[in-house]
Amino acid sequence: MKEKLALFIVTAALMLSCKLTEEPSQVQLGEIKEVPFTDVHFTDEFWLPRMEINRTVSIPSAFHQCEINGRFDNFALAGGLIKGEHKGDFSFDDTDPYKIIEGASYSLAVKYDPKLDAYLDSVITLIAAAQEPDGYLTTCVTNKCTRLSGWWGSARWEKINSHELYNSGHLYEAAVAHYQATKKRSLLDVAIKNADLVCQVFGPNEGQKHVPSGHPIIEMALVKLYNVTNDKKYLDMARYFVDETGRGTDGHKLSPYSQDHKPILEQDEIVGHAVRAGYLYSGVTDVASMLHDKELFNAVDRVWDNMASKKLYIIGGIGSRAQGEGFGPNYELNNFNNYCETCASIANVYWNQRMFLATGESKYVDVLERALYNGLIAGVSLSGDRFFYGNPMASDGGFERAPWFGCACCPGNVTRFMASVPGYVYAVNKKDIYVNLFVEGNSKIKLDNSEIELAQKTKYPWEGDVEIEVNPSVKDKFTILLRIPGWAKNKPVPSDLYHYVDGANPDVKISVNGQDAKKAIRGGYAVIEREWKSGDKIAIHMDMPIRRVQAHKEVKYDEGLLSIERGPIVYALESIDQKNNYLFDIVIPRDSKIDSHFEKNLLNGVMVLEGNASIIEKDSTNGKLIEQPFTFKAIPYSTWNNRGQGQLVVWTAETSEYAIVKPEPTIASQAWQVDGWGFKDQFEPKSSADINTPYHYWWLKAGTEESIGYKFKKPKTVSNVEVYWLAFEHYDVIYKAPESWKLLYKDGNSWKEVKNTSPYGTELDKYNKVTFEPVTTTELKMVVQLQRPKAKDSSDENGPQVVDVGRKGYSGGVIEWKVNR
Repeated sequence: MKEKLALFIVTAALMLSCKLTEEPSQVQLGEIKEVPFTDVHFTDEFWLPRMEINRTVSIPSAFHQCEINGRFDNFALAGGLIKGEHKGDFSFDDTDPYKIIEGASYSLAVKYDPKLDAYLDSVITLIAAAQEPDGYLTTCVTNKCTRLSGWWGSARWEKINSHELYNSGHLYEAAVAHYQATKKRSLLDVAIKNADLVCQVFGPNEGQKHVPSGHPIIEMALVKLYNVTNDKKYLDMARYFVDETGRGTDGHKLSPYSQDHKPILEQDEIVGHAVRAGYLYSGVTDVASMLHDKELFNAVDRVWDNMASKKLYIIGGIGSRAQGEGFGPNYELNNFNNYCETCASIANVYWNQRMFLATGESKYVDVLERALYNGLIAGVSLSGDRFFYGNPMASDGGFERAPWFGCACCPGNVTRFMASVPGYVYAVNKKDIYVNLFVEGNSKIKLDNSEIELAQKTKYPWEGDVEIEVNPSVKDKFTILLRIPGWAKNKPVPSDLYHYVDGANPDVKISVNGQDAKKAIRGGYAVIEREWKSGDKIAIHMDMPIRRVQAHKEVKYDEGLLSIERGPIVYALESIDQKNNYLFDIVIPRDSKIDSHFEKNLLNGVMVLEGNASIIEKDSTNGKLIEQPFTFKAIPYSTWNNRGQGQLVVWTAETSEYAIVKPEPTIASQAWQVDGWGFKDQFEPKSSADINTPYHYWWLKAGTEESIGYKFKKPKTVSNVEVYWLAFEHYDVIYKAPESWKLLYKDGNSWKEVKNTSPYGTELDKYNKVTFEPVTTTELKMVVQLQRPKAKDSSDENGPQVVDVGRKGYSGGVIEWKVNR
C-alpha cells in the first residue's frame, strides 16, 4: 500500500511538472509570418480610439505641416512645376511626406476615405514629377540647395551621411504600404525605379560604390520591396548594405554613430544613434531570417541582449544621450536628460517584432509590448496633434509636446506606426497561431487551406481577463500559442536589468470551454493543441497586482529609487495630481499600500493608482528633515503632459535618504537664463560627468569662445559665483572644462569684467568659487574659452568629433551656476 501511495505521489508530481514544463521555441529562421493588419479589426476602447484620432487628426495635421513647411513644394520645385527656393533645414525632409503616406495608406486599408485616397494621389503626382529620369530622388540635391551642401556635398552619393539612401528607404516603405492598401502602382513604380538605380550604383562590383547605407532603414525597406516584387536583387542589395557595415572598404572613417565601427558579425554592444540602431538591426534580422543565416542572427541577438540587459529604459525606450541622439555606456539610464526619442521606441518595436518572427520567443514581444504601451504612445498627445521628440523619465516642468519640429521625424513616424498596430497582434507558422497582444476585436487568419476567425473580448491593459472565441471554417486540428507576458511571470524584462521587489506572486489561468488548458509552455507561450470547432472559447486570467520595480545595482541614477507598474503599464506622478507642484521630495516606501481604480473621465479613461507616501521637508525652526504624509496619485506614463506643463517623475525615492528636498529660492533660480539652459535647476551634481539632471552644453561648438548669462528681474548686488563644469566623453564629442573664462556684469548699456579676488577655477568634480568686489547689476555673463587643440597632430584632437566636423578642439558645458550676495 505504501509503495502504491509513493508511486501515486511520484506520478502526480511528474504530471504536475509536465503540466508546467517550459520548452524553448523550435522555430527555424523565416518560418513565422505576420497576420496582415488588414485582417485584424479592433473594437476596443484603448487602441481603436487612438487609431481613429490618428486617422482624423494626426495624419491631416501632419500633411498640413508638410504643406506649410515646404515639404511638398520641394517636390514640385524638383519636378519643374513651380519656381522658387528649396525649403527646410535637412537633407532628409523628403521622408516626412513618405512616412505620412505610409500611415495614411494603412489607415485607408482599415477605413476607406475617398478624400484621403484622392489627396494621396495628388501628393504622389508631385513625388513622381520630382524623380529624375534615371530614378534618382532626393529633392535638395535635384534642387541644388547649396545651403544644405554640408549634408550632401556637391554631387549625388558624395557623403555617406547624406541621407539619400535613408530617403529611398522611407520611399520604399510608403510605396509598399500604398500598393498593399490601394493596389495602385503609382508610388510603387517610383520606388522600383529608384531601387533599380540604387542596385546599379552600390555593390561589390568594380565601378560601384562600396559603402553602407549611412542612416539605416533602406535595409528593411528593400526586404519589403523584395516581398512585394519577388525581385531577388533587392534582397541581395539589403544583404550587401548589412555586410558592408563596419568594413570601410572605400576607406571612409569608421564610426559608432551609424553602427559602422565594426562588421555586424563582430558587434556585441549597442552603440551610436538609437534610431539608426533600431532600423539597422531590424534590417539585419530581416536579412538573417530571409536567408536563414544563423551566424548573422546570432550576432544581432548578442546586440539585442546588450540592449535588453543594460540599456533599456523601464518604459521600453532606448537612447540615453542627446549627444548623437544615442547610447551611452552600459547601465547609463539617466532620468531628466534621457533622450528616449519617440522614433527610437518605434524602431525598438520594429526590431523586437522581427526578432520574435525569427525565433518564436515571447521575450521579444515582452520588450515590444513595454515600448508600445509606454514610451511609444507617450510620443503623441491624446488629442493627436502634439508630439514629443524625446521622452524623459523626470521633468522639472519645462517639457511640453509640440505640433511640429524643424527636424520632424517623430510626427510622421507616429502617424505611420499607429495605423499599423493591428499587425502586431497575431502571427502564424504552418499549423500554429501565435497570440502576441491582447486587444478586443475580430480577425481572420489563414492557416494552410483553412480560415480561422478569432474574436477577442478584453479590457486589457486595464484588466487581465481575456476571452478568445475560436471559429474555424471547418473543424480542424491546429495549435494556438498564447503569450504569457513577462510581467505576469514576475519578470518585468527578459534580463536582470529590472526586478520586482514587492513579493507578489501573480497567477495565470488558462482554460478552454471551462477546462484547464495550460499543458505546456513553449518559448514563453502557453501551447493549446487540439481539434478546434466553431464556438470554442479560450479564457485567460492574469492577475494584475500593483508592482514595485527596482533597477540593477549598476544603474547608479536609480539608486534608492523604485518605479510602479500594473500589468504592462508603467506609472508616473504628475504635479497636477499631487499636493504640491514639486515632486522630487516624495517618498513612496516599497511596502506602501497602493490601490487602483478606473477613472472614465480622466485622460480619455485610465486606471489610476493612489497610495501612501510622504513629502520630505525642512523644519523652518530647526532645519531638521520631517516627513509629511499624503496620498499620491499616479497615472499611466504615456498620458502625462496632456493637461498642461508640470513636473513628472517615474522613479521615486524609497526612503528619505534619496529624496531631493525642495531647495530655497536663490538669486540664480529666480533669474532668466540667457543663451543657455539647465544650469539653475538646483539639483546638486555628484561629478562633472553627472548627466542625470539638466545641464547646459555648447552644441556643435569646439575650441571657440562662448557665453551664457543670467538676467535678473530687478538689480541684484552679488559678490561671488560658483560654477560646476561639465566633462565627459562621447563617441561624437568630448566635453572638457574650459581653457579659461571670465565673468562680466552689465553696467548701464555696457559690459564690464568683475574685479575678482580669487582665480577663475576650472577644476572638475567640484564647484569653482570665484569671489569679486561686489557689483549691483541686472545681468551677468560668463564668457568661456573652450579648449583649443594642443596636440601637434591635429588628428589626435579630432578623433571623436564626428558631429563637430571641421572644428578643432573640445566642447564644454555647465551643470550648475550659483550666484551669491
